[in-house]
Amino acid sequence: MIRFDQVSKRYEGGHEALSQLTFEVAKGEMAFVTGHSGAGKSTLLKLLALIERPSHGHISLDGQSLAKIGQSGIPKLRRNLGMVFQDHRLLMDRTVFANVELPLVIGGIAPLERGRRVRAALEKVGLLDYERQLPASLSTGEQQRVGIARAIVVKPTVLIADEPTGNLDPQLAVEIMGLFAEFQQIGTTVLIASHDLPLIKRIKKRVIVLDHGRLVADVSAEEVL
Repeated sequence: MIRFDQVSKRYEGGHEALSQLTFEVAKGEMAFVTGHSGAGKSTLLKLLALIERPSHGHISLDGQSLAKIGQSGIPKLRRNLGMVFQDHRLLMDRTVFANVELPLVIGGIAPLERGRRVRAALEKVGLLDYERQLPASLSTGEQQRVGIARAIVVKPTVLIADEPTGNLDPQLAVEIMGLFAEFQQIGTTVLIASHDLPLIKRIKKRVIVLDHGRLVADVSAEEVL
């Protein structure tokens, strides 16, 4: 589902965020990307979402070369790619329902279908009763769940998350990771950037380790201790 082949990313000024990175993630697999701050985790996810472009190498998503996708094709790509951020990136002046609905509005989905899918997504994350509330009235963990609902409402084949539990207490972090594991169980490919090693060990999924932009370890779920 995800393939990086000798991918490097060098920013203006000479900083090399990724260097000759090669790995694959199978369809329906869940994996973590970890490493120190600045190891290249966020850059890796940005390349997948075409927020950034690689300096060298090849990236493919579900068999499609990302290099062949121009600016006009990015919205179509992102309809199959759910993205979850550490800071939620919710619109505070819109209801929970409207925040989750937004990708469907952009995608031109009919109103009746939008309502059905939004409520299904909110039910999945345990927030169906909160659809009329504003995000500011919710806890940090509930706001993160709204972000996850917004990511899955498009029924993505791939779900990526950048430090999704960074602002949560340990118990909430476990619950959020449990949600991601549930999505994997229904066939979604899940890739999560996280530096929370105790949590990663507890979840027991494959771990891809970066150090200064280089792949230094690729640990299978069975080997995670």
